[in-house]
Amino acid sequence: MLVEDDAKLANLVAEYLGEYEFTVDVVSRGDTALSHFQQTLPDLVVLDLMLPGLDGMVVCRQLRAVSTVPILILTAREDAFDEVSGLEQGADDYVNKPVQPRILLARLRALLRRIKDAPVDDSEDLVFGAFRLCRRDRSVSWREQDVLLNSAEYKLLLVLAEAAGKVLSRNDILIQMRGIEFDGLDRSIDNKISRLRRKFDDTHADKIKTVWGEGYLFSPSAWD
Repeated sequence: MLVEDDAKLANLVAEYLGEYEFTVDVVSRGDTALSHFQQTLPDLVVLDLMLPGLDGMVVCRQLRAVSTVPILILTAREDAFDEVSGLEQGADDYVNKPVQPRILLARLRALLRRIKDAPVDDSEDLVFGAFRLCRRDRSVSWREQDVLLNSAEYKLLLVLAEAAGKVLSRNDILIQMRGIEFDGLDRSIDNKISRLRRKFDDTHADKIKTVWGEGYLFSPSAWD
């Protein structure tokens, strides 16, 4: 699904990708993207940010709230803040316009390979007291109530829970989540930890502990 209001560009992208066995469904407005997505269930989403009806960042959040589908943001915005924000909202990749068609094709193929090759360990749920994380359907519950997480929050929680009882540094977490190393400035992990704590009533940081100077620890004994 290509969410793009520039009809000429959308047609060019659709025509080019069509030559490489992609079927491209074009949506021209942000406020219709979610409903269209739910009707068609595409394998990938290419998303512009400057859209009529609804900003692309909001669309990204909406899509991520209901699906783990790969999202590539394709935009003329060149502000580094927008790139960080887009990835924070759950996008998997961020590309600035103009982009060479073959580079866009390579990025989309890489996202598809990531889905195909990703190991899925669904042998058992992760259960700690009243907390349950189900790998099979990526669902999370706390005290028998479903907890709504976006893709980035789920990935972070999974990384922490799989290492329950072990301190993970920001570098450890970023490498597992995004394949990049901590640059000493990135606060995205800290922000996601804060959101997770709010969703699990962890006001005193007992469940997800901060180990000063080292990182974070998912406490296996604090979820009763």
